[in-house]
Amino acid sequence: MTMRDTTTGAVVTKIGRYTFLSVLLGFFALPMLWLASAPFNAHPTLNVSISSFTLHNFSVLLKDPYALPSLWNSLLLAGGTALLTVGFAAAAAYALSRVRVPGRDGILYALLLLSSIVTGTAAMVPLFQLAFKLHLIDSRLGVILVFTGGLIPAAIFILKDFTDSTPKSYEESARVFGATPFQIIRHIVLPLIRPGPVVNVWGSFLIPYILVRNPDKYPAAVVLYTFYTEGGQPNLALISAFSLLYSIPVILLYLFVSHRYGFRFHGGIKR
Repeated sequence: MTMRDTTTGAVVTKIGRYTFLSVLLGFFALPMLWLASAPFNAHPTLNVSISSFTLHNFSVLLKDPYALPSLWNSLLLAGGTALLTVGFAAAAAYALSRVRVPGRDGILYALLLLSSIVTGTAAMVPLFQLAFKLHLIDSRLGVILVFTGGLIPAAIFILKDFTDSTPKSYEESARVFGATPFQIIRHIVLPLIRPGPVVNVWGSFLIPYILVRNPDKYPAAVVLYTFYTEGGQPNLALISAFSLLYSIPVILLYLFVSHRYGFRFHGGIKR
């Protein structure tokens, strides 16, 4: 093989790589471009274009009595689930990380396996019956508890890895100054592992759709479903406008976490 053939092969490989990356980037970029353009289109379609710029879609959306309140409901569900999940999972992960429990690894993998197999969809009937028996139907607390129960096993598994990487010297120094175990978890362990917890409640649809009856308590994911006709035809004007509003809190949360914590796993002891 000559030097020219080698150079040609390298160029072809590079062109193929860049072509693949361009197609992959376009695959993810096109939905974002549609989301940014369709809400301002008077007659949106599935194509990325703005044939006639308008804000009428947002004015119609704001007249919907359930649109904006649903964002607040989603925030309550996500925030409540995050607090309970992180609180219980952090305490359990800290105990499993620092205390030698017989069969500890087996417990962790069993929790992770069960949380993967018994999903919300498979367990929806017994969950509904349990919520009915406890009078938690049409209750935000009931939805939060169901979300928390489903997320805790995976959260414990994830948080234990973060806790294992936390230097024990930090905790030993805190004990010298009289810190209690709960103070150690709150002021040392949690600041170090807080980039780890990920609670995927914001976009969940099935559980609140089944458990919530009052439209005033619907989260945004359920309200979005109401923008379809009985025949299943989507109202693209309202769906695109509401989807844009729906995504703004997620973007702001990402920017806040990235700016405030920087996804760093160091420096928590100084805070």
